[in-house]
Amino acid sequence: MSEIYRWQQEIWSKLMRNRQFLGHALLLKGKQGIGKYDFARQLAKSLLCTAPMADHEACGECLSCGWFEHDSHPNFYLVMPEALAVISGGSGEKEEGEEKSGSASAKKSVSQKISIEQIRKLTDFVYLTGHQSGYKIILIYPAETMNTASTNALLKKLEEPPENVLFILITHQAQHLLPTIRSRCQQISMPIPDVESSVAWLQQQAVSDPEGKLAAAGYAPLSALLLDKGEYAAHYEQFIRHIAHPKQFDPLMLAGALQQTSLSTVVSWLQKWCYDLVSYHTTGKIRYYLKQSQAIQALSEQISLVECVRFTRELYIKQQLSHHPLNSRLFLEEMFITYAVMMRKE
Repeated sequence: MSEIYRWQQEIWSKLMRNRQFLGHALLLKGKQGIGKYDFARQLAKSLLCTAPMADHEACGECLSCGWFEHDSHPNFYLVMPEALAVISGGSGEKEEGEEKSGSASAKKSVSQKISIEQIRKLTDFVYLTGHQSGYKIILIYPAETMNTASTNALLKKLEEPPENVLFILITHQAQHLLPTIRSRCQQISMPIPDVESSVAWLQQQAVSDPEGKLAAAGYAPLSALLLDKGEYAAHYEQFIRHIAHPKQFDPLMLAGALQQTSLSTVVSWLQKWCYDLVSYHTTGKIRYYLKQSQAIQALSEQISLVECVRFTRELYIKQQLSHHPLNSRLFLEEMFITYAVMMRKE
């Protein structure tokens, strides 16, 4: 990303007005898929830039900016789960943890949590003299993936950090962070763009059917962008084709096809689908899958509302389990079989 997203301009201006922060730690919180990670990277880059522009954005031309773009700046330290680093090549996802398809074996062998060892490795970076004057910046993403031990280790560093050390934490779920972590940070609620602004931005990115993809992505524009092209989009379309025809689809085949896709993402797709089934059954309205309105209308007339609501609640538990090491294929098979059984009942 070369500039701040349009829906972030106001908060960028407020934050950078005096380039002074309330404390030594920022917590950027908000919905997944709205650009928090990109914003944090731009903030870090601008603070490290030796010749920032009038609007305080990084110049992009100085030696410091060059180091940053090549992920080699000596005063910047990125902490993320090993699994996310493997998928993204070590520099973070383009946005918000929407995992791309990748090696299934790689996903099984690395952690989806930020470990205590990763936080302990910050000690030398935090307490030793920096390469140059100015800030030393630690970016932790997503902060809610820290386990109990790593959270406690970070607390010690947040209590008495040296001068000019800035922690930037990013979270999609602030409620999952310890109150002691939140209380030590300046909390910043990141803005969610309105539908009109999101659609306009997606049109600029040449996204086909921007309204439909935005709805399907839960109205998060960067998540909607992923649904337009590439392997991720292909897996999404495959999911839709099969889930919309439960009397014909093979749960085992679909599980095999999607086993290398993020489990959390697949569960989220099914959660939205079931939400629309219940919503149309009770109110006649569809929130997410606008392009599949005919299929949802037909299926909603066939479902047992009680069973669909019960299954939707089970998916909430599935979403929590999806972040732990699992046999991906068995996890998806069980979920899709349960859905198929529910939908095939007379």
